[in-house]
Amino acid sequence: MARADFYLIDKPRFRDQPLLLVCELARRAYASQQPTLILVRDEAQAEALDELLWAFDEDAFIPHQLAGDADDASTAVLIVLPGTTTPDRPLIINLRDEIAGGDYQRVLEVIAADPAERDGSRQRWRQYQALGLELAKHDM
Repeated sequence: MARADFYLIDKPRFRDQPLLLVCELARRAYASQQPTLILVRDEAQAEALDELLWAFDEDAFIPHQLAGDADDASTAVLIVLPGTTTPDRPLIINLRDEIAGGDYQRVLEVIAADPAERDGSRQRWRQYQALGLELAKHDM
């Protein structure tokens, strides 16, 4: 059964820079050899995440790139802009306002501390629930 995990940001470290949590989750996924898609909202978020994945930890190397290249299949972590089509992967980190589509085993929803973000996450929770996914919430 597929699963959706909601990561609610609360710690100051992540509150100031929610993409740091995305980097931590991507590092865990790479360490456990799970090919991952990160669904970003827009180009600015994609570029910020791309830079942060290189810089957030000098000891961590996470092979990643923006999706849509010939190397996509061999790259562990793909950053996916809206409108970009990629083959399904077992793990998705979703930063968008809508639920993740496709065939996956697990989706990680990263929710900023902002009240509007929390409202949107409740709607996605109900949508995943209606699809029959197993749900879990984590305070970060």
